[in-house]
Amino acid sequence: MIVVTGGAGFIGSNIVKALNRSGVANVLVVDDLSQGDKAINLTDCDIVDFVDKDDFIQDIANGGEYSGMDAIFHQGACSDTMESDGRYMMQTNYEYSKTLLETASKRSIPFIYASSASVYGDGKEFIEEADYEKALNVYAYSKLLFDRYVRRHRHQLECQIVGLRYFNVYGPGETHKGRMASVAWHFYQQYQEQGYVNLFEGSGGYEAGEQLRDFVYIDDVVKVNMHFLSQPQISGIFNVGTGRAQSFNDVACAVLNTLSGKQRTTAQWVKDNKIRYVSFPEQLLGKYQSYTQADLDKLTVDGEYAESFSDVDTGVAAYIKNLE
Repeated sequence: MIVVTGGAGFIGSNIVKALNRSGVANVLVVDDLSQGDKAINLTDCDIVDFVDKDDFIQDIANGGEYSGMDAIFHQGACSDTMESDGRYMMQTNYEYSKTLLETASKRSIPFIYASSASVYGDGKEFIEEADYEKALNVYAYSKLLFDRYVRRHRHQLECQIVGLRYFNVYGPGETHKGRMASVAWHFYQQYQEQGYVNLFEGSGGYEAGEQLRDFVYIDDVVKVNMHFLSQPQISGIFNVGTGRAQSFNDVACAVLNTLSGKQRTTAQWVKDNKIRYVSFPEQLLGKYQSYTQADLDKLTVDGEYAESFSDVDTGVAAYIKNLE
């Protein structure tokens, strides 16, 4: 049996679907369905059972047995970068993860977990080493602290441990995320509702809409997860992105071009008033990554990963067609 925490969520549900496609139906989904609309992500999944996240961790902590557990994909977390309750964040993202890791070690089963590119803060290099890490909020700190915990205890634990630092993931299955959904999803929704899309004005030395992120399509993220499940001899913390920084303008153009069937530039969409710029939010000042770009050396060398990643034009086009 394979456990997927956060299995009703965005990345988790896509991992469940990938397991199903590979012939694995013995999947235990662990999640919190207080937000009930997440359940739609599981309607076409074949799973053996569902357990509430609080019940699951309590059972584990009390020595409860989940027989035949073969691997854990730990995707569950509070991912709201604006959450200010540090106690809740640390309990949910840090303490929960430590308990699950101990469980995996006792059973000697693979533990593949979601970290985040937010651990790099406002840096300009994104390499999986301490010198490049600087959390700007409590969400990022909760992820960074667990990565440090893994580094400190990795050689004492009896299991494969893989931490995946996701960059800006987008794709099917994220609708329930609302404010925390990808900009591709927001641009699509904005266009459907108002006939144009909103981007931030210039910030951090970047022109309007020219802030750069490493946008990675969900299918590529799932492939990386499945790769490590098939390579139990490999452990470590790895970036998961395309290795290319592209602008928010690029994403907006990809959305508009796909919806319109045209190939137009940012300048043309701005001239047509289909791309508009809004003031940069004050609450994000000092807490915003204006540039991210995954360094993939460790993933491709130590992680032995050889697959290519979709660029924004390709990935966003596939996503928008799925939404349509």
